[in-house]
Amino acid sequence: MSWDLPPLGAIRVFEAASRLGSFTKAAEELGMTQSAASYQIKVLEERAGTPLFIRKTRQIALTEAGEQLAPHASGAFSALADAWVATKGGTTGVLSVTTVQTFASTWLAVRLGAFQLMHPDLAVKIDTSSRLANFGRDGMDIGIRTGTGKWPGLGAHYLFKADYTPMLSPRLMQSVGGIRHPQDLYKLPLCCSSDPWWKIWFEAAGARFEPERIIAGPELGTQAYDAMAALTDQGVAILTRNLYSSLLTTGQLIQPFEALGSDGDGYWLVHSEGRRNIPKIRLFRDWVLAETADVREREQRGA
Repeated sequence: MSWDLPPLGAIRVFEAASRLGSFTKAAEELGMTQSAASYQIKVLEERAGTPLFIRKTRQIALTEAGEQLAPHASGAFSALADAWVATKGGTTGVLSVTTVQTFASTWLAVRLGAFQLMHPDLAVKIDTSSRLANFGRDGMDIGIRTGTGKWPGLGAHYLFKADYTPMLSPRLMQSVGGIRHPQDLYKLPLCCSSDPWWKIWFEAAGARFEPERIIAGPELGTQAYDAMAALTDQGVAILTRNLYSSLLTTGQLIQPFEALGSDGDGYWLVHSEGRRNIPKIRLFRDWVLAETADVREREQRGA
């Protein structure tokens, strides 16, 4: 088969420049001069018959044609690098995982050390962000996301439900003589009281939601911070049950009601569909699925 390809050296420079937003930085990464990098881009643009970059003062930007080519160039080099590692039979290097702060600080942080001991030559790099990573552009290998499992171009593996329920410290509960009915929660500050999860949970518990009775607690923005507020007696937090089960087991937090609220979301492990068999991705995916298997079994039993 005859491949209609541009010079691969020029594509390599283009990929680095589009990723770094600079001819100079691309040249430094690739160990060449800035003029040599610029020449390679010129060769590529002549082959393409259209500009790939808009040259501005001290900066560059991709044209529409460049935007179209960039993710494919990054994906191709990433796939080639993965294939080369697989050919050598190794799982060395870096595994990049993107996830939200709550999952990273609760579930992942307490377990990742065990994975690293099993695979000491594979460094795991965690990126915590609320945005959805572009796997082709951002260089991520694995993502842990909440949703319904439908993301175009990504393989998705279900981990567990993202259901939530109020939790508080024993001392805070004792300060009002105990929590026996959902309405008793109005005696205490509610963390992130404007969160729609509260309304959903009260209704799931068969109780009337009365926002006018709420005592507003700390508005900290993430479950990770809300949990810290609950642990330090600052209010009642509404938290994902499956992420904070260890604090319930140790008695540091109390879940006063069995009722769980749900917006239909779950936690999912995702990766580019075309990279599902890359050794480092397969290792991490299989490990996470094994670590969460007991939770899925309890869900199936309705426990």
